Amino acid sequence: MIPAGFFTAPSLVTRLCKAKHDDRLDTEPETIGKAEPPVIDELGYLPIDIEGARLLFQVIADSYETRSVVFTSNLEFSRWGDVFGDGDMAAAVIDRIVHHGRIVRFHGESYRNTHSLMK
Repeated sequence: MIPAGFFTAPSLVTRLCKAKHDDRLDTEPETIGKAEPPVIDELGYLPIDIEGARLLFQVIADSYETRSVVFTSNLEFSRWGDVFGDGDMAAAVIDRIVHHGRIVRFHGESYRNTHSLMK
């Protein structure tokens, strides 16, 4: 079961784009923001179009200095410009994340590989 505040980055962007299309963009970030803390997983596995990147940036910017957000990614920050399609926007996101953030790096074998049923 996936916790209520857990979003993959692509599914969150899709949700935000749909809210914009349905003219619910004024309330959707608040709904997403009720998760404590929201977890944005898999950031960087798929590129985000510029509209989605702007919407995701807004969620991140609205969270800045008001609440915690957890991000997971296998990408170094230097590659986030490719994900957001805009180096300046990626830099602004990274700036907000690292200002009060903590980076936790995991080393060693993948949890999924260790617990795989295919052995």
